[in-house]
This record gives sequence, C-alpha cells and structure tokens, in this order.
Amino acid sequence: MIENLLNLIRENAGDSIINNPDIPNERNDEAIQATGASILTGLQGMMAQGNVKEVLGMFAQGEVDQQNPVVQNLSGNVISDMMGRFGMDQGKAGSLVGSLLPMILNQLVRKTNDPSNNGFSLDGLFGQLSGGRTSGMNLEGMVGKLAGGGLDRDGDGDVDFQDLAGMFTGGSNAGDNSGGMAGGNALDALKGIFGR
Repeated sequence: MIENLLNLIRENAGDSIINNPDIPNERNDEAIQATGASILTGLQGMMAQGNVKEVLGMFAQGEVDQQNPVVQNLSGNVISDMMGRFGMDQGKAGSLVGSLLPMILNQLVRKTNDPSNNGFSLDGLFGQLSGGRTSGMNLEGMVGKLAGGGLDRDGDGDVDFQDLAGMFTGGSNAGDNSGGMAGGNALDALKGIFGR
C-alpha cells in the first residue's frame, strides 16, 4: 500500500515537486517520500485522536477539496515537513501542499473505491494505518452506510465512535452487524484501534 501511495504521488508530482525550483532535482524522491510519510502519519494520527468519521467520510464523499477536514488536518503535517527539509517559507510550502494534497487524496479515494483496482483498498489502507488491527472488519460496508447516511446508529445527528461501536455490538438502532463481528471482542478491538 505504501509503495502504491508513493507511485500515486510520483505520478502527480509535476509542478508541485519535480518542477519546483525550491526542491533540488536530486531531492525530488526525498520530497515524494516525505509527502507520503506525512500523509500516512497524519491519517494514523487522525484515527488515534478519534477522527475516524472524517477519514471514513472522505472515502464516502468521493470528492476531496481544500475544505475537507482531512485535507486541512494533513496539510499542516506536509507543510511543516517541506519547510523543515527544504527551507521553504510557509507560503511556498502551503502552495505546494495546496496544489498537490487534494489531488493525491482525490485519486486515493477514487482508486480505493474502485473494486477493479487491486493496488488500493480501504481494508488495505486501514490495515496499514492500524498495524493490521482492522483485519476482518468490513470497512467498505461502513463507508457505504456512511455515504447513505446509515451510520448514525444512536440518532444523535453525527457519526462517531459510539455509532461505529454500535455496528459491531448491536447497540442503538443497529439493524445489522456489518463486518460479521459481534459482542465485546469487536468493541474492544475498535477501542484499541481508534485509541478511545
């Protein structure tokens, strides 16, 4: 999954990295690697802080722009990394990230949601981010329910950890247990994975 993400960044690095006068040509691959690492680290951090709704929501929406909370969260990581590694000022690093990050995340979402694309899968991505702890969970099913508005299990108007837990434990208004997991083991696994 990591190599696929790096290839995706390479394919789109044109003006942002490859033709950027602030990044020496001999360091282009370093900039690509740093961008990929920042994206993965940022997604892991969001999940650990309980922002699972935002990450899953990005895949459910299908389109990513600058206003997306995931883009806003990840932008700071990548900007800081570019400033630290290449001595860019905040404006130049912000411009690089502003043009590159939404494009990368849009393609990641499209490729992950495309069942004919074997290089990307939501289960594979979350497996990578969680160190394999999401193995056996039907994350595609979760995204499908989120896209259709069906994840708000407790009826409080938002999708949060309690709603995700309810999917696995048969909690409030849970009609089915997507993912085929039930009971305390699934709840314990979710708490461990998402740091709650």
